[in-house]
Amino acid sequence: MKNILVIDDEADIVELISYNLKKEGFSVDYTYDGESALKKIKGNKYDLIILDLMLPGIQGLELCRIIRGIPETSNLPIIMLTAKGEEFDKVLGLEMGADDYITKPFSTRELVARTKAILRRAEKAAVHELSLTAGKVLKIKDMVIDKEKYIVTIDDRQIKLSATEFKLLLYLAERPNKIYSRDHLLDTVWGNDVYVEPRTVDVHVRRLRTKIEKDPNNPRYIKTMRGVGYFIEA
Repeated sequence: MKNILVIDDEADIVELISYNLKKEGFSVDYTYDGESALKKIKGNKYDLIILDLMLPGIQGLELCRIIRGIPETSNLPIIMLTAKGEEFDKVLGLEMGADDYITKPFSTRELVARTKAILRRAEKAAVHELSLTAGKVLKIKDMVIDKEKYIVTIDDRQIKLSATEFKLLLYLAERPNKIYSRDHLLDTVWGNDVYVEPRTVDVHVRRLRTKIEKDPNNPRYIKTMRGVGYFIEA
């Protein structure tokens, strides 16, 4: 049984989400503020978090950043749930590490569907990561990707990546000089049963570039073919 933590300061919304998730067979825990949420996350094992942005104490974006910075929870799926529906807010949420973004008011059926989709994606990612243990090491210029240990180093400096960032980087690195569209990368890296927008690829590429490129505005590794897609130049 998958264990989900709902973090929202509105009791009626927490009750609504909990009721519908439990109907689908999920185990649900909840809390109403950032501080108690952080204690629960550190003391329990969750499979997914539904996180409101406007929280008492620690705000949702800051809580997301903290979760991503803890090794044990760095890959924990997060759905941000908020009344802020502007494009800027969505992009900011994704850049902070959210896996999906739903605006209030929302459809409980859609929320449940997205929850299931993200959990399926997480399971596929775990299986895919296990399949990468072929003991091979890829070298692109000064970057070394250890597929067995899931380690990326540049000039002997280890780069910390999320599971999705590693998958995206590895997919491109294994197919150098081949250009892939956003839709293709969504289908192959994220999976075609996941509710994500093409902009998600742009956000992850931008995050990757800030981590692996000396100058993200003039990248050496992940290149862009305008109007077509992304590729790694070998």
